[in-house]
Amino acid sequence: MTRIRRGYIARRRRTKIRLFASSFRGAHSRLTRTIIQQKIKALFSAYRDRDRHKRNFRCLWVTRINAAIRENAASCSYSTLINNLYKRQLLLNRKILAQLAILNRNCLYLISNDTIK
Repeated sequence: MTRIRRGYIARRRRTKIRLFASSFRGAHSRLTRTIIQQKIKALFSAYRDRDRHKRNFRCLWVTRINAAIRENAASCSYSTLINNLYKRQLLLNRKILAQLAILNRNCLYLISNDTIK
């Protein structure tokens, strides 16, 4: 009886998985079962941490704005600044306000003093 060669579909699937895990270390890039497990873990972590990344940056921006506002002579808190901005309908997001706090404090002070009046 002649030898029967298997198809290529399973091999193609495994090589595609191996390409994903080619940068992993040790058995995580060599053994098919552990590659599949690590792929699931990596994709889940990436999905979870996308929201965590946004959350961390928003927290950083809030901290920077609050620190810059409290240094001002007419000091007010972060929450009163944001409340006054909403009352005045000034649509400046926290990322822009944090950049102003770092690069141009005087501009941030002007904005905060204008919203208080």
